[in-house]
Amino acid sequence: MSLLQGKVALITGASRGIGRAMARRFAEEGAQVAFTYLSSVEKGQALEEELSAFGGKVKGYRSDASEYKAAEELVNQVLTDFGSLDVLVNNAGITRDGLLMRMSEEQWDAVINVNLKSVFNLTKAAIRPMMKAKAGSIINLTSVVGIRGNAGQANYAASKAGIIGFTKSVALELGSRNIRSNAIAPGFIETEMTGEINEKALEEWKQSIPMKRGGQPDEVADCALFLASDLSRYITGQVLQVDGGMLT
Repeated sequence: MSLLQGKVALITGASRGIGRAMARRFAEEGAQVAFTYLSSVEKGQALEEELSAFGGKVKGYRSDASEYKAAEELVNQVLTDFGSLDVLVNNAGITRDGLLMRMSEEQWDAVINVNLKSVFNLTKAAIRPMMKAKAGSIINLTSVVGIRGNAGQANYAASKAGIIGFTKSVALELGSRNIRSNAIAPGFIETEMTGEINEKALEEWKQSIPMKRGGQPDEVADCALFLASDLSRYITGQVLQVDGGMLT
């Protein structure tokens, strides 16, 4: 089954973790995949080679989505290289954790720019060709932290909560143009980042989740696949939690 056959998808921050899993899943389902990376050049190049094995067109771009002009140039280049843009996945994100009393302005600005401003930058650039085509799916990666907050992550939580409001607003603005806008809120997903947490803390965290385990990047990728495909053609303005019941 090729759920994304003939579709062109752009995924930001795809060199590792959830972004990488989504790029692979999309390629498996027949999509032509454009993806971005920033610092992980070798991983980006390796992913391009890996995804090319599925037979569809694949191209990686070194781009900083938090820069407005760079985002515009990226979308224009994707349109030149692929001819269209059907799916946009805003996945790029960073953390700069710390208690608010110790958080610097630089820590705040960095997280807001990369996590939230990048979503504005790329969505604004992508909606023009989508409006012309009268079709499109925008998928924004938020977090359960954006729903409930988290001590030591005021900047991250604010950026992810902002994504939810942005997602719903875009859905209201562009629904009549057949452009859908949805968000995915992952919970505790086991990636390279969580591998740095000590084993005892990791186990305590898992026990607080109803399903008693962490999620896998592929499980988030499957949700993204659903939202990118025509299976979700009447779904917009929603936040789908992939969290094992954490916020239930």
